[in-house]
Amino acid sequence: MKKKGSRKARKRFMVLSVIFLGIVSLSFVSIFQDWLQIMDNKTQISSLTTYYNNLLAEEESLTSEVTKLHDDDYVARYAREKYMYSLPGEFIIKITED
Repeated sequence: MKKKGSRKARKRFMVLSVIFLGIVSLSFVSIFQDWLQIMDNKTQISSLTTYYNNLLAEEESLTSEVTKLHDDDYVARYAREKYMYSLPGEFIIKITED
């Protein structure tokens, strides 16, 4: 009779062991998937932060340009340099560097 009891105990132990291992393995799979998602989110945050900083720098540059374009002297100088406008009586000489 002792052998039957020990056989039942072994069977019960094996079933519980399989169930326990299944639960533990599912937990590890879930944790690993969550960890991968966290790492993906961190890389996205990093790239979006860089993109945001670039946009802030571009906005600052454009704001500075808009401020400069409200100055009439700057606009006149810019037009003369960029589009080769001249005042009456001036000659434009373009010098190219080799």
